[in-house]
Amino acid sequence: MTIHGAVIIEQGVTFAIVAVKPEVTRYTVRLTAARQELAPFFPNMPIILMSQSADGTPHYYGRKDIVDFLKTIRIEQIPWKTYHFY
Repeated sequence: MTIHGAVIIEQGVTFAIVAVKPEVTRYTVRLTAARQELAPFFPNMPIILMSQSADGTPHYYGRKDIVDFLKTIRIEQIPWKTYHFY
């Protein structure tokens, strides 16, 4: 499995952000399932899912305080990395 995401520590909170396709975030059931699938790869961390609209605008889904923080930074500021899990 390949995941495009980042692990960030901000104000003492460690969390993961994972880029997903818009169809994952369009429905609560898919959103919840994706988070549960990702949880073993990012143990004990809140997981924020990020999808982008057609014009490239990021949309974040997860813990409200973290989402509010992510809305204040540019997507280019996130230290994106490709994770390979086997």
